[in-house]
Amino acid sequence: MIQKKICMLGSFAVGKTSLVSRFVSSIFSEKYHTTVGVKIDKKTLTLDQKDVVLMLWDIYGQDDFQTVQQSYLRGAAGYLLVVDGTRRATLDTAYTLHEMAQKVAGPVPFLVVLNKADLESEWEVDAKGLWKLAEHGASVVRTSAKTGEGVEETFSKLARAMIDA
Repeated sequence: MIQKKICMLGSFAVGKTSLVSRFVSSIFSEKYHTTVGVKIDKKTLTLDQKDVVLMLWDIYGQDDFQTVQQSYLRGAAGYLLVVDGTRRATLDTAYTLHEMAQKVAGPVPFLVVLNKADLESEWEVDAKGLWKLAEHGASVVRTSAKTGEGVEETFSKLARAMIDA
């Protein structure tokens, strides 16, 4: 059995916890719950007839008052940079978190998750805003923790990239 650590990174209220809840338990709650420290969940996937246990580290959101503890990133086999499509500032935070993750975890696989696809008419983030991360080899995926759109595929895509790395 293969075990891989995935860190969920992003600003506060981008949907990291909701994405994990949708992926692990197939649930979504409209209530906002602030993550304090880190919350760890796990889910087993089967890829190429191999069981892969994903340890999902849902790390509190970075904002102007707190930054992510670098120690949470140690040992990560990959990470998801979650951006709220309705808040342009969350993309700027993603740039900062990506740089930190690269320094601490090294060149591990990652995906940029453009979340809240169900609110696309309210999006402030466009393709031009994502080019900087795409230049660093980032794949950008669209998700909605609310509807489930793209969630399973996103975690599976990252898991496959981590196994192939």
